[in-house]
This record gives sequence, C-alpha cells and structure tokens, in this order.
Amino acid sequence: MKRLLLRTNAFIRAAQRTLKRHPLITEDMQKKLELLSEDAFHPLLKTHKLKGALEGSWACSISYELRIIFRFVQYEGAEAILLETVGTHEEVY
Repeated sequence: MKRLLLRTNAFIRAAQRTLKRHPLITEDMQKKLELLSEDAFHPLLKTHKLKGALEGSWACSISYELRIIFRFVQYEGAEAILLETVGTHEEVY
C-alpha cells in the first residue's frame, strides 16, 4: 500500500541543511523516501519504533549515519506518513 508523504516545515528545513552538508546523499534520500512511501517496513530502511521523548514516532535509515523521523497519520481518510525531521543520529535523537 503506497502512502502519501507529508513534509513538515521542520523536515523541509532539516532536509535542506542535511543535503547542504551531505550533497552526495541526495539520490539516496530520494530513493529511501520512495521506498518509505511504498513499504515503510522494507528491510533496507531498518524501520524501528522510538521510545522516550520521541515515543509515537518511528525512524528509518537513509545511510549509516542519517535517519528520517516520521509518524503514521490519517490524511483525508487514508494512511499517510508525516515526515518530522532528518539528520544524523546525534541530531535527531
């Protein structure tokens, strides 16, 4: 089931900052976002639930050090993915 990706303003700013620092991952990020939309639990994404202050959110991997933080939400009667932020492990956790 393909899910719509909803980008928060915080995600957009974080993505711009991340891509400025790591321009070579632009294609990888796009591929991982497409994969997330198609199958949020694909093994390549290493999707996992978060605890503590980020409880209710999930994380997936773009690369060894970069993560996307997101939530599953309802949007116009369908399940969607709300992209919250992106960055290094240290930045997002």
